[in-house]
Amino acid sequence: MGILSLLLITPAIGALILALVPGQDTKQIRLAANIFAALSFLLSCWLVVMYDIHDGALQFEEQFVLNPKLGTAFALGVDGLSLPMVVLATLLTSIALLASFSIKNSVKGYYISILMLEFGMVGVFLSQDWSLFYIFWELTLIPLFILIARWGGTRRNVASINFVLYTMGGSVFMLISLLAISQYMPPHGGTLMSAMTIAAQSMPRDEQVWVLLGFLIGFGVKMPIFPLHGWLPLAHVEAPSPVSILLSGILLKMGAYGMIRVIVMLPEATQILQTLLITLALIGMIYGGVLAWRQTDMKAMVAYSSVSHMGIILLDIATMNKTGLIGAVLQMTAHGLVAGAMFLLVGLLYERTHTRNILDYSSLVRVMPRFALFMTITLFAAMGLPGTVGFIAELHAIVGGFQEWGNLMILLGVSILIGTAYAMRTIGMLFTGPVKPQMRDIEDLKLYELIAAGVLVAAIVLFGLWPAPLIDLSMATVNIMNDTINQSIR
Repeated sequence: MGILSLLLITPAIGALILALVPGQDTKQIRLAANIFAALSFLLSCWLVVMYDIHDGALQFEEQFVLNPKLGTAFALGVDGLSLPMVVLATLLTSIALLASFSIKNSVKGYYISILMLEFGMVGVFLSQDWSLFYIFWELTLIPLFILIARWGGTRRNVASINFVLYTMGGSVFMLISLLAISQYMPPHGGTLMSAMTIAAQSMPRDEQVWVLLGFLIGFGVKMPIFPLHGWLPLAHVEAPSPVSILLSGILLKMGAYGMIRVIVMLPEATQILQTLLITLALIGMIYGGVLAWRQTDMKAMVAYSSVSHMGIILLDIATMNKTGLIGAVLQMTAHGLVAGAMFLLVGLLYERTHTRNILDYSSLVRVMPRFALFMTITLFAAMGLPGTVGFIAELHAIVGGFQEWGNLMILLGVSILIGTAYAMRTIGMLFTGPVKPQMRDIEDLKLYELIAAGVLVAAIVLFGLWPAPLIDLSMATVNIMNDTINQSIR
């Protein structure tokens, strides 16, 4: 068994073992789940150590045929695009489990659902066959639906159904696009991503455009991009905070990851729809930022800020140049770390105060100095302050976008200013002013909470001050993707 298969099945084995543990033994359940999540993270780190950053092609490939008649295969592999997402998925799953000690009811079902969600997310990023990719894509819906519907807030049923209907609707369009490309495959040609990329470029240009629109809807719902974002704020607000960490930190990146794969597969159609893509990106950035600015519920604020940051990723993708593509990977990683840290910290604060209304707080720096430090750094990263990973990602977006559209990037600057406004407002309302009587006895972060938040904040600062390893990890693959795009459209 290869390392990719081992990495993939580790959370599934953990879920199977948890199913055999008595439901009343919550300590053993929590311990086992955290051990298997930690093993997955360590395997992904070992993958980074063994990965050759100078080779942009697929590495550690594993493949065997599932159905000879259909040509489907169990094909796994990683490159500079998927590897950062795999590490991010395993890291945030471990963080989410560390933040799950507040879950008191149906603990066994909760931890099994989290591990199965990790299984699906890692499978999406490792798959090199579109059929396998689609299976893992749909597999993530089941545990996420259960997690929101069973352990969510007062409107959890509406939020879970809304999420499933949106995502399944988008998946239908993605499936139609895959079936359209398969018509141009040779008999028994299979559904490998590499083979379908060649087939897609042999399609008539007008069909390529329709196929790309199908993918745009399918992946755009998951990202989410404007105006396909309707499910996101409600799902974030109602989901348990550890689930929001995974939802914002990883699930949204699945859509962005799929879009990058698709524009390399359909560069001519992407060039035709480039104006549409940049329009949706710019509207989403400003629209999401303005709505985030208006929120008093902190989880809703972070949810709408995600719409804005996903708009930046769509802008990076739409540039179709090397700077933009590396910016997309950096923004995906940066947003995963920043949004994960923000949802973690907001969730920990809510557990202590049972309110997410920012108007209920003031001067928390006096009673929760450790929390204040981590939250401030995270908000600085969200606004793109130099010295944080958010700055590196947004700098690439500005440069890549300017190369393609010039002064239109003023609108990206407006979006960043709006993000700065609500981040500074949040810092001011949380940490300044007189201490309110009901907030005087709040406990600061505990040891395991410090570890969870500290890992994310350390990564935010480390990659902000020393981004070279993160850029080098993806650069060779981005060069290959950029060459493929240039050969098709220039």
